[in-house]
Amino acid sequence: MSPHRPPVGDRFRRFLGRLDAAGPTGDVPTGPGGGPRAGRRGGGRRGGGEQLNVPPAEFTSYYGRPVLKPPVWKWDIAAYLFTGGLAAGSSLLAAGGQLTGRPALRRAGRVTALAAVSASAYFLVNDLGRPDRFHHMLRVAKLTSPMSVGTWILTAFGPAAGVAAVAEAAPWLPERGVLGLGRRLLPPVGQAAGLVAAATAPALATYTGVLLAGTAVPSWHEAYPELPIIFAGSALASGAGVGLLAAPGDQAGPARRMAVAGAALELWGSHRVENRLGLLSEPYRTGTPGRLLRAGRALTAAGVAGALVGRRSRVLSGLSGVALLAASVATRFGIFHGGVASARDPKYTVVPQRERIRRREAERPAVEG
Repeated sequence: MSPHRPPVGDRFRRFLGRLDAAGPTGDVPTGPGGGPRAGRRGGGRRGGGEQLNVPPAEFTSYYGRPVLKPPVWKWDIAAYLFTGGLAAGSSLLAAGGQLTGRPALRRAGRVTALAAVSASAYFLVNDLGRPDRFHHMLRVAKLTSPMSVGTWILTAFGPAAGVAAVAEAAPWLPERGVLGLGRRLLPPVGQAAGLVAAATAPALATYTGVLLAGTAVPSWHEAYPELPIIFAGSALASGAGVGLLAAPGDQAGPARRMAVAGAALELWGSHRVENRLGLLSEPYRTGTPGRLLRAGRALTAAGVAGALVGRRSRVLSGLSGVALLAASVATRFGIFHGGVASARDPKYTVVPQRERIRRREAERPAVEG
């Protein structure tokens, strides 16, 4: 780097100074004579200098770079968000089937929970790059780190969901010998494991929302009250979709109730992030994230309506389940891409910072007075 270049901090302050000088309309500041202010070349030399016209400020980059480094996460983390929520919702569905005597609902929920948590672990390890990195994360438990807590939640949930799913194979085991002993022991062990998985499911469903909100990405960070609620609703809706797909109509009652509850949480949270955050709501309304979130709302509404209307139609219930699963995918990917878009455009970082500074400066005289 050239020794004559100013430090990065000075350059950033000059950048903000140019934005303040440009004003809300982007006009160049004028001197006492009404014309543009003249800059002088040379330190103490007198005489006229060349006229320096400051162009209107445009939030495109900060010296050719974004103000924030965008997340390096790729699509596999968005898929991880979905599969983790699906695993949590399916385990809650299975517990509901277990406690209410609905074997088809219990079986579908347990098998789906195991498949989803396995896919979730794959996507996480794939993002980390090497499996041993996941192992290294288990060497330390930090309650202040959502990633560390989430790793332990996933580690507790996975084996419990696996044992509960394996217990569904008990009826196919022989009645005698060692396997016969397994046939007798697996059902009660599976019931206990299913309840353990259901107990950890709410944490698994919501911790990813806390994880995203804990980053410096503007549209994620500002939506910290809503993201866990959206992800909880999405998890319930996706679990309900599994039940509507796999269970007969007379056993799908808990799935319908889950669909209504999940849709209410998801739609409320999505409405909040698209309207409460001011400028930071813009990435959730425009471009690919906006299209995904609108599709998610439409699919959620269609899925709930079909679940309530199609109580006696297995085909309509199945289509409603597909709609709810697709809605969960669209919502998770929409939230993910909305945050990435806000990190790439510097205006979502600079403008809210300037607004906060102005508010503090406006409140300071009142406090001092």
